[in-house]
Amino acid sequence: MSQLHQPSKIPISWCTSCFVGALETSAPPNCTPNYKYKSNQNKTMNNLNNITSKFLIEGTVSDIKPLGNGLINDTYRIQTAENNRPDYVLQRINHHIFTDVDLLQHNVETVTNHIREQLKAEGADDIDRRVLRFVPTTDGKTYHFDGESYWRVSIFISDAVTMDAVTPESSYDAGKAFGDFEARLADIADQLGETIPDFHNMCLRRDQLRKVYAEDPVGRAESVKQFVEEIEAYMDEMCLGERLLAEGKLQKRVCHCDTKVNNMMFDKQGKVLCVIDLDTVMPSLFVSDYGDFLRTAANTIAEDSPEYDKIDFRMDIFEAFTRGYLESAQRFLTPLEVSLLPYAAELFPYMQCVRFLWDYLSGDHYWKCQYAEHNLTRARNQWHLFLKAKAHEAEMKRFIDNLIRASNQWHLFLKVKAHEAEMNRFIEELKK
Repeated sequence: MSQLHQPSKIPISWCTSCFVGALETSAPPNCTPNYKYKSNQNKTMNNLNNITSKFLIEGTVSDIKPLGNGLINDTYRIQTAENNRPDYVLQRINHHIFTDVDLLQHNVETVTNHIREQLKAEGADDIDRRVLRFVPTTDGKTYHFDGESYWRVSIFISDAVTMDAVTPESSYDAGKAFGDFEARLADIADQLGETIPDFHNMCLRRDQLRKVYAEDPVGRAESVKQFVEEIEAYMDEMCLGERLLAEGKLQKRVCHCDTKVNNMMFDKQGKVLCVIDLDTVMPSLFVSDYGDFLRTAANTIAEDSPEYDKIDFRMDIFEAFTRGYLESAQRFLTPLEVSLLPYAAELFPYMQCVRFLWDYLSGDHYWKCQYAEHNLTRARNQWHLFLKAKAHEAEMKRFIDNLIRASNQWHLFLKVKAHEAEMNRFIEELKK
């Protein structure tokens, strides 16, 4: 979670749709700011035990304790008494955000089952640590409705940790893990639905900004006229993805849509085990995972800082994440998609700038503000990040081109090595 939201400061009158992972970038456009939602933290042990009993858990439940501090879902660790049985994770699904729980769990089940089958085919012996496994209920579903809330249970991954630090090393790991995740799912995009439609639709954000600017509901339009004009100068360029999709030149991929460093599990040796937090997995343009990570990770300062002169686009983070991402994702990305990676890095700070400005012009209903121009500060912060990314565009393209060339040469070398014995036999025949 970015610094934008702090758990202790969330008013219950503020829409929880704003807190879906990294949804500062991409929460649903029909978010209802005044919806009052408050998680019920007072479930008794008896109630939790009753919910747990609906799932086909192996072993005897000995304890149920809160796990983590998630803002969206209430999460508990289910401990079993037997040493030869796993522990489990019990989680309440926030159906006020994910209104179609059937679709949500369909996506999650389809994705995890598909990866599981691939790991089995590869001969992996630690599959329950490499992909999440959800436990069915007694009626065969992977969730239970208790009359008020929806619940699900998954296998607890022991001896594993998450990391929050954004470094070149963790960025490389994130790139490789999320690229591999997408690659494994490249052939099932048509089997999934969009749990949050128009999740990262730049054309939608454009239309929202233009509408609120024209209507000017709180009288702020005139004060940002020049800023809006500067933004509009790049609007057609930034809507490129949607145009290419409409022309059939791009297709929607299965994307995680919340590519944060802490959405990966590591073993104690620092090796990536699996990608977690799958609620937002859905078909989207490839730019979603690549661009969203860099928007948050590559900024040199917090996204609501007014110290614009300190903003830069961190090329060390870009290079590390891109190197890892292409190592795994190159096997399914088209040449056009690879060429658009710099565009993706520029698109997400630009889109977020538009969204912050839209909220400022709307009267600050979407994001919590600490002062009158907080959203405007955020918008200008992201605008400066966009311009810095834009300034690095040629450098980003050179880096990617060099990576691709090096990768192609390496693959050529491996092909030659594979024919080494055959070539040696041919040479020996010539010597005779």
